[in-house]
Amino acid sequence: MIDPLYVVLGACVGFVVGLTGVGGGALMTPALVMLFGVHPMTAVGTDLLYAALTKSAGSLVHGLRNNVAWGVVALLAGGSVPASIITLLLFADFAAHGGETSSVITLILGIALLLTAIALFFRSWLLRRREIGRPLSARASAWLTVFVGAFLGVAVSISSVGAGAIGVTALILLYPRYSMVKIVGTDIAHAVPLALVAGAGHWLTSSINVAMLVSLLVGSVPSIMLGSYLAPRLPETGLRYLLAFVLTIVGVRLIVA
Repeated sequence: MIDPLYVVLGACVGFVVGLTGVGGGALMTPALVMLFGVHPMTAVGTDLLYAALTKSAGSLVHGLRNNVAWGVVALLAGGSVPASIITLLLFADFAAHGGETSSVITLILGIALLLTAIALFFRSWLLRRREIGRPLSARASAWLTVFVGAFLGVAVSISSVGAGAIGVTALILLYPRYSMVKIVGTDIAHAVPLALVAGAGHWLTSSINVAMLVSLLVGSVPSIMLGSYLAPRLPETGLRYLLAFVLTIVGVRLIVA
Protein backbone atom coordinates (compact mmCIF):
# COMPACT_ATOMS: atom_id res chain seq x y z
CA MET A 1 0.00 0.00 0.00
CA ILE A 2 1.27 3.44 -0.94
CA ASP A 3 1.88 5.69 2.07
CA PRO A 4 1.39 9.40 1.21
CA LEU A 5 3.90 10.55 3.84
CA TYR A 6 6.66 8.41 2.35
CA VAL A 7 5.68 9.63 -1.11
CA VAL A 8 6.15 13.23 0.08
CA LEU A 9 9.52 12.35 1.63
CA GLY A 10 10.63 10.67 -1.59
CA ALA A 11 9.54 13.73 -3.57
CA CYS A 12 11.46 16.14 -1.30
CA VAL A 13 14.66 14.09 -1.33
CA GLY A 14 14.39 13.40 -5.06
CA PHE A 15 14.01 17.11 -5.76
CA VAL A 16 17.19 17.91 -3.80
CA VAL A 17 19.09 15.13 -5.57
CA GLY A 18 17.95 16.48 -8.92
CA LEU A 19 19.11 19.98 -8.02
CA THR A 20 22.47 19.17 -6.44
CA GLY A 21 23.36 15.65 -7.56
CA VAL A 22 23.84 14.50 -3.95
CA GLY A 23 21.77 14.04 -0.84
CA GLY A 24 19.98 10.74 -1.48
CA GLY A 25 21.27 8.63 1.39
CA ALA A 26 22.46 11.68 3.31
CA LEU A 27 18.90 12.98 3.57
CA MET A 28 16.73 9.87 3.21
CA THR A 29 18.19 7.71 5.97
CA PRO A 30 18.29 10.38 8.73
CA ALA A 31 14.79 11.55 7.74
CA LEU A 32 13.43 8.01 8.05
CA VAL A 33 15.14 7.56 11.42
CA MET A 34 14.51 10.98 12.98
CA LEU A 35 11.16 12.00 11.49
CA PHE A 36 9.41 8.67 10.94
CA GLY A 37 10.94 6.62 13.76
CA VAL A 38 12.07 3.84 11.39
CA HIS A 39 14.63 1.45 12.89
CA PRO A 40 18.10 2.49 11.62
CA MET A 41 18.77 -0.96 10.15
CA THR A 42 15.53 -0.89 8.16
CA ALA A 43 16.14 2.71 7.07
CA VAL A 44 19.63 1.88 5.78
CA GLY A 45 18.58 -1.30 3.98
CA THR A 46 15.56 0.28 2.32
CA ASP A 47 17.55 3.35 1.29
CA LEU A 48 20.27 1.18 -0.27
CA LEU A 49 17.82 -0.54 -2.62
CA TYR A 50 16.18 2.84 -3.27
CA ALA A 51 19.58 4.21 -4.32
CA ALA A 52 20.37 1.18 -6.48
CA LEU A 53 17.11 1.50 -8.39
CA THR A 54 17.20 5.28 -8.85
CA LYS A 55 20.88 5.40 -9.82
CA SER A 56 20.61 2.55 -12.33
CA ALA A 57 18.84 4.86 -14.76
CA GLY A 58 21.45 7.56 -14.26
CA SER A 59 24.23 5.06 -14.77
CA LEU A 60 22.67 3.88 -18.03
CA VAL A 61 22.39 7.44 -19.36
CA HIS A 62 25.96 8.32 -18.41
CA GLY A 63 27.22 5.05 -19.90
CA LEU A 64 25.51 5.65 -23.22
CA ARG A 65 27.03 9.14 -23.32
CA ASN A 66 30.51 7.74 -22.61
CA ASN A 67 30.69 9.60 -19.31
CA VAL A 68 31.82 6.57 -17.28
CA ALA A 69 35.42 5.48 -16.71
CA TRP A 70 34.68 1.76 -16.42
CA GLY A 71 38.23 0.91 -15.40
CA VAL A 72 37.90 3.22 -12.39
CA VAL A 73 34.49 1.70 -11.60
CA ALA A 74 36.11 -1.76 -11.58
CA LEU A 75 38.84 -0.56 -9.19
CA LEU A 76 36.30 1.06 -6.86
CA ALA A 77 34.11 -2.05 -6.92
CA GLY A 78 37.17 -4.21 -6.31
CA GLY A 79 37.50 -2.49 -2.96
CA SER A 80 33.88 -1.73 -2.10
CA VAL A 81 32.13 -5.03 -2.85
CA PRO A 82 34.41 -7.26 -0.70
CA ALA A 83 34.45 -4.59 2.03
CA SER A 84 30.66 -4.43 1.95
CA ILE A 85 30.27 -8.20 2.23
CA ILE A 86 32.77 -8.43 5.11
CA THR A 87 31.13 -5.49 6.90
CA LEU A 88 27.66 -7.00 6.60
CA LEU A 89 28.89 -10.40 7.86
CA LEU A 90 30.64 -8.82 10.85
CA PHE A 91 27.63 -6.63 11.58
CA ALA A 92 25.27 -9.62 11.42
CA ASP A 93 27.54 -11.51 13.84
CA PHE A 94 27.62 -8.47 16.13
CA ALA A 95 23.82 -8.29 16.13
CA ALA A 96 23.50 -12.06 16.69
CA HIS A 97 25.58 -11.77 19.84
CA GLY A 98 23.33 -9.10 21.30
CA GLY A 99 25.15 -6.01 20.06
CA GLU A 100 23.23 -2.73 20.00
CA THR A 101 23.07 -2.16 16.23
CA SER A 102 20.81 0.89 16.45
CA SER A 103 23.31 3.03 18.37
CA VAL A 104 26.23 1.92 16.19
CA ILE A 105 24.39 2.76 12.97
CA THR A 106 23.27 6.12 14.35
CA LEU A 107 26.84 7.06 15.34
CA ILE A 108 28.36 6.01 12.01
CA LEU A 109 25.52 7.74 10.14
CA GLY A 110 26.27 10.98 11.98
CA ILE A 111 29.99 10.73 11.16
CA ALA A 112 29.21 9.96 7.50
CA LEU A 113 26.94 13.01 7.30
CA LEU A 114 29.67 15.27 8.68
CA LEU A 115 32.18 13.89 6.15
CA THR A 116 29.64 14.48 3.40
CA ALA A 117 29.13 18.07 4.57
CA ILE A 118 32.90 18.67 4.54
CA ALA A 119 33.12 17.25 1.02
CA LEU A 120 30.34 19.61 -0.13
CA PHE A 121 31.87 22.67 1.56
CA PHE A 122 35.28 22.15 -0.08
CA ARG A 123 34.22 20.92 -3.52
CA SER A 124 34.62 24.34 -5.19
CA TRP A 125 38.10 24.73 -3.69
CA LEU A 126 39.08 21.27 -4.88
CA LEU A 127 37.85 22.04 -8.38
CA ARG A 128 40.09 25.12 -8.47
CA ARG A 129 43.09 23.30 -7.04
CA ARG A 130 42.95 20.03 -8.97
CA GLU A 131 44.65 21.50 -12.05
CA ILE A 132 47.59 22.76 -9.95
CA GLY A 133 48.54 19.65 -8.03
CA ARG A 134 51.06 17.10 -9.28
CA PRO A 135 49.28 14.09 -10.81
CA LEU A 136 49.77 10.71 -9.15
CA SER A 137 51.30 7.76 -10.94
CA ALA A 138 48.90 5.28 -12.50
CA ARG A 139 49.89 2.63 -9.95
CA ALA A 140 49.36 4.93 -6.97
CA SER A 141 46.02 6.13 -8.35
CA ALA A 142 44.87 2.54 -8.82
CA TRP A 143 45.72 1.45 -5.27
CA LEU A 144 44.20 4.59 -3.74
CA THR A 145 41.05 4.04 -5.81
CA VAL A 146 40.69 0.51 -4.40
CA PHE A 147 41.23 1.92 -0.89
CA VAL A 148 38.57 4.59 -1.46
CA GLY A 149 36.22 1.88 -2.70
CA ALA A 150 36.84 -0.16 0.45
CA PHE A 151 36.13 2.86 2.64
CA LEU A 152 32.90 3.55 0.77
CA GLY A 153 31.94 -0.12 1.03
CA VAL A 154 32.15 0.01 4.82
CA ALA A 155 30.46 3.41 5.18
CA VAL A 156 27.64 2.75 2.74
CA SER A 157 26.88 -0.74 4.08
CA ILE A 158 26.39 0.60 7.61
CA SER A 159 24.94 4.06 6.99
CA SER A 160 23.94 4.15 3.25
CA VAL A 161 25.81 7.50 3.11
CA GLY A 162 29.04 8.33 1.30
CA ALA A 163 28.81 7.05 -2.27
CA GLY A 164 27.77 10.49 -3.56
CA ALA A 165 29.62 13.50 -2.20
CA ILE A 166 32.52 11.63 -0.60
CA GLY A 167 33.03 9.44 -3.66
CA VAL A 168 32.97 12.39 -6.04
CA THR A 169 35.42 14.34 -3.86
CA ALA A 170 37.86 11.43 -3.81
CA LEU A 171 37.65 11.02 -7.59
CA ILE A 172 38.31 14.75 -8.09
CA LEU A 173 41.57 14.37 -6.16
CA LEU A 174 42.61 11.09 -7.79
CA TYR A 175 41.71 11.91 -11.40
CA PRO A 176 42.13 15.68 -11.93
CA ARG A 177 42.20 15.31 -15.72
CA TYR A 178 38.68 13.89 -15.87
CA SER A 179 35.83 16.23 -16.61
CA MET A 180 33.32 16.79 -13.83
CA VAL A 181 30.66 15.03 -15.89
CA LYS A 182 32.84 11.93 -16.20
CA ILE A 183 33.62 11.95 -12.47
CA VAL A 184 29.93 12.14 -11.59
CA GLY A 185 29.04 9.45 -14.13
CA THR A 186 31.77 7.15 -12.78
CA ASP A 187 30.65 7.69 -9.20
CA ILE A 188 27.00 6.94 -10.07
CA ALA A 189 27.97 3.81 -12.01
CA HIS A 190 29.98 2.52 -9.04
CA ALA A 191 27.15 3.28 -6.60
CA VAL A 192 24.83 0.82 -8.37
CA PRO A 193 26.70 -2.47 -7.69
CA LEU A 194 27.71 -1.29 -4.21
CA ALA A 195 24.13 -0.41 -3.27
CA LEU A 196 22.83 -3.65 -4.79
CA VAL A 197 25.29 -5.82 -2.84
CA ALA A 198 24.78 -3.93 0.42
CA GLY A 199 21.02 -3.78 -0.10
CA ALA A 200 20.87 -7.52 -0.83
CA GLY A 201 22.76 -8.16 2.38
CA HIS A 202 20.25 -6.14 4.36
CA TRP A 203 17.41 -7.90 2.54
CA LEU A 204 18.71 -11.28 3.70
CA THR A 205 18.50 -10.01 7.28
CA SER A 206 14.90 -8.87 6.68
CA SER A 207 15.78 -5.20 7.16
CA ILE A 208 13.91 -4.01 4.05
CA ASN A 209 10.44 -2.45 4.03
CA VAL A 210 9.16 -3.09 0.50
CA ALA A 211 5.99 -1.01 0.88
CA MET A 212 8.03 1.95 2.11
CA LEU A 213 10.50 1.48 -0.75
CA VAL A 214 7.71 1.59 -3.36
CA SER A 215 6.19 4.71 -1.79
CA LEU A 216 9.57 6.49 -1.79
CA LEU A 217 10.11 5.63 -5.46
CA VAL A 218 6.65 6.89 -6.42
CA GLY A 219 7.49 10.28 -4.98
CA SER A 220 11.12 10.52 -6.01
CA VAL A 221 11.08 9.61 -9.70
CA PRO A 222 9.08 12.63 -10.96
CA SER A 223 10.70 15.00 -8.46
CA ILE A 224 14.23 14.01 -9.56
CA MET A 225 13.24 14.87 -13.12
CA LEU A 226 11.83 18.23 -11.99
CA GLY A 227 14.90 19.03 -9.93
CA SER A 228 17.20 18.13 -12.82
CA TYR A 229 15.19 20.41 -15.11
CA LEU A 230 15.39 23.36 -12.70
CA ALA A 231 19.02 22.82 -11.68
CA PRO A 232 20.58 25.00 -14.42
CA ARG A 233 18.23 27.86 -13.46
CA LEU A 234 19.13 27.93 -9.75
CA PRO A 235 22.40 28.81 -7.94
CA GLU A 236 24.07 25.42 -7.49
CA THR A 237 26.76 26.70 -5.11
CA GLY A 238 24.26 28.24 -2.71
CA LEU A 239 22.13 25.10 -2.72
CA ARG A 240 25.17 22.93 -2.07
CA TYR A 241 26.26 25.06 0.90
CA LEU A 242 22.72 24.99 2.29
CA LEU A 243 22.64 21.21 2.01
CA ALA A 244 26.05 20.97 3.70
CA PHE A 245 24.82 23.18 6.55
CA VAL A 246 21.73 21.01 7.07
CA LEU A 247 23.80 17.81 6.99
CA THR A 248 26.18 19.26 9.59
CA ILE A 249 23.33 19.98 11.98
CA VAL A 250 21.76 16.55 11.47
CA GLY A 251 25.14 14.79 11.77
CA VAL A 252 25.95 16.49 15.06
CA ARG A 253 22.45 15.74 16.34
CA LEU A 254 22.87 12.02 15.57
CA ILE A 255 26.32 11.82 17.14
CA VAL A 256 25.34 13.49 20.42
CA ALA A 257 21.96 11.75 20.64
